Amino acid sequence: MTDILKVQRAGDFSYPIYFKKDFLGLGEAVQEASPGWKRIAVISDDHVAPLYCEPVLQELQARGFMTTLLVLPSGEPNKNLNTIQMIYRHLIENGLDRKDCLAALGGGVIGDMTGFAAATYLRGIDFIQIPTTLLSQVDSSVGGKTGVDFENYKNMVGAFYQPKLVYMNLSALNTLPEEELICGMGEVVKTGLICDAELFRYACSNCLPDTSFSYDVFRYVVRRCCEIKAEIVERDPEEKGERALLNLGHTIGHAVEKLKDFSLKHGQCVGIGLRVAAALSLSRGYLSKAEYNEILTGLVTVGLPVSVSGLTGSEIIAATKKDKKMAGGRIRFILMDGIGKSHVDYTVTDEDMLLAIKEILA
Repeated sequence: MTDILKVQRAGDFSYPIYFKKDFLGLGEAVQEASPGWKRIAVISDDHVAPLYCEPVLQELQARGFMTTLLVLPSGEPNKNLNTIQMIYRHLIENGLDRKDCLAALGGGVIGDMTGFAAATYLRGIDFIQIPTTLLSQVDSSVGGKTGVDFENYKNMVGAFYQPKLVYMNLSALNTLPEEELICGMGEVVKTGLICDAELFRYACSNCLPDTSFSYDVFRYVVRRCCEIKAEIVERDPEEKGERALLNLGHTIGHAVEKLKDFSLKHGQCVGIGLRVAAALSLSRGYLSKAEYNEILTGLVTVGLPVSVSGLTGSEIIAATKKDKKMAGGRIRFILMDGIGKSHVDYTVTDEDMLLAIKEILA
């Protein structure tokens, strides 16, 4: 298994994903990807910056890049246009132009915002991803989806904009709080349920809470998730068809996330959404009862919640109407055809959802 995976679509984009144990190869990787960058603005947050900014900046500076650093407040509530303005101001004040580059150092929130700022600053400036959480490594850093939340609408403002490089220090996962690892497992389990039953079962057997960190286990899981996402993105970069499958569990997950005012993390909400999707798939005859129970057991085993309190079914359904996955006034729901297969469905009604949502209401 090599430590580089190529994401490419002929005539459109091409970039490497590095799977490494540390940041020691970052400077060389950036230099190889650079079309002549002089300055790199590193965008991070107040949780990640104290841990990783120093080695990242040292690696870049050792290769001759001039660097600036902007540390933003962490968390989903700060993923908005006001924070994007802070990034713009930093870039303007430091004189970055189209020949320069942004670097997203952190989790999915930082990656999404940095990518959106890169897509819109001067009508487009290069950027790279340096994801430090399991969630961002297996999902958000790959594929070019960028964006911010707008009022009560999650990821409603954004752009498809591919990075020039993704560099993953997998050892960073060893420093994550258990809750953050569990959050990332929501996307890992989702990926397996979409198209790889072996990945689903491997993750549910090997990525368990309260167990010691295994570099080899997470290297396999992260790389396999990236392989799957890269293959889908290469075929459908702007979510006009197959890429919608990656939203399995997200219709309900996003609704719960916003209604709970982000007190539950994204991956946890995806786990709750996966249970609803499984319940809907069971009711349609796409899943057997045994498969439904296996999915439910898997979610619980990796530490994901499968229920939520303080919400009603009608509230959750109303929140789904604000989701960007609406198409022609209809919910675009992802359902499972057994474990490891899935499809897009436009026929799920509010009544169908209400019955399935009852499964998660504590």
